[in-house]
Amino acid sequence: MKKKMWLSLTLAAMLLTAVGCGNKEGADTPKAGADGKSDQKTFKIAISQYVEHPSLDATREGILAALKDGGIVEGDNMKLDYNNAQNDSSNNNTIAQKLEKDDNDLIIAIATPSAQVVAEKVKETPLLFAAVTDPLDAKLVSDLEKPGGNVTGASDTNPEATTQLMNFVSTHFPNVKKVGLIINEGEPNAVIMSKTAEAALKEHGIELVKAAVTNTSEVKQAAESLVGKVDAFYITLDNNVVSGVDTIISTAQANKIPFFSSDRDSVEKGALATVGFKYYDHGYQVGQMAVDILKNGKKPADMKITIPDKLDLILNAKAAADYGIEVTDAMKQEVKDPDNNIIQ
Repeated sequence: MKKKMWLSLTLAAMLLTAVGCGNKEGADTPKAGADGKSDQKTFKIAISQYVEHPSLDATREGILAALKDGGIVEGDNMKLDYNNAQNDSSNNNTIAQKLEKDDNDLIIAIATPSAQVVAEKVKETPLLFAAVTDPLDAKLVSDLEKPGGNVTGASDTNPEATTQLMNFVSTHFPNVKKVGLIINEGEPNAVIMSKTAEAALKEHGIELVKAAVTNTSEVKQAAESLVGKVDAFYITLDNNVVSGVDTIISTAQANKIPFFSSDRDSVEKGALATVGFKYYDHGYQVGQMAVDILKNGKKPADMKITIPDKLDLILNAKAAADYGIEVTDAMKQEVKDPDNNIIQ
């Protein structure tokens, strides 16, 4: 009798221990589904970025911030594969070939060259692009409202921004008769923006003078070649040129030539002015689209291409003296948000 009672108590203790261990495991690990696997999905996201420079880096940071705010966090429920082509077309193609074979839930391509080669290779995985000037000309989509395939995203330019900037130049710099453009005409986005700028300047009787480059190492020489020939410098959202913007700033300031850019980051580094937006905000917008695809089941085919709609003049008042320029009240009055967009 005592032996049977002892055996029963031992079995009961073993059962309680097993239950206790089971509860502890459940508290520390994700809840398992009927198939024994975790209910929490880990998203596999790949990023292909063409080159490192402040605008594209800020775009990536904005994307990751939006994903985090949407509950998709690297090291938690997201596995991130970040690739940078380092401004090299061969690297760019190799990255696209790798992504074609990888099993990703979403691919994000930052800059036109990256988006184009990935879109050529990847036909089923959802693909979002960012920092692309003209998705139609780049043949990424055929319809901005209803892309219809596996590709959608956000353009980083509004043609009105270029027109507004050229109007600002003509209004406040009456001595400017020729504007020098450093440009890599191998970048479709740069060509498109240059045509918009040329048309806007022509209305004011101002000539656009081009200095061509094929890579970043040629930017300094191109800027120097324009000295004495033009009254102002201008650059588009040209990846090769923006990567060498420091040399343009130093050349422009040394020769007291006002320098106008197409991106905020270049203005923050020392260019005089632009009409634009924050690339971090642009990236955040793309990141929100990513959350909609991954967590809300939206299809790229049904997601319209977005463009920046909150444009403002961004003026570096601090750098103006380096160009020998006095910032007037009339210039400042064109800035809608002076607290954020006048750099002192």
